[in-house]
Amino acid sequence: MYAIVEIGGKQYKVKPNDIIQVEKQDVDKANKIILKSVLLVAKDDGELKIGAPVVKDASVVAEHLGVDKGKKLIIYKYRRRKASSHTKKGHRQSLSRLLIKEIKV
Repeated sequence: MYAIVEIGGKQYKVKPNDIIQVEKQDVDKANKIILKSVLLVAKDDGELKIGAPVVKDASVVAEHLGVDKGKKLIIYKYRRRKASSHTKKGHRQSLSRLLIKEIKV
């Protein structure tokens, strides 16, 4: 069984016991997240439920494992023939690690 969920404007294919990295999420003290924007659910017997835009009464239960930082992204701006017009900036995105516990339909 797997599902496609939308988190932070991005879509992820998840199965139970998968660990995914998503944009930083606000978490309560229980470290439990319920994802309600499930776009597709595929069961083991081949049954496929496609949402329009989301599948009704479907959710994914995940556990928050912690916050990491992603790879450093370099932004470099260069303007030709301008000696002092070089700009280099870097950015590291904060990412949350989620452990997918179960997919409810």
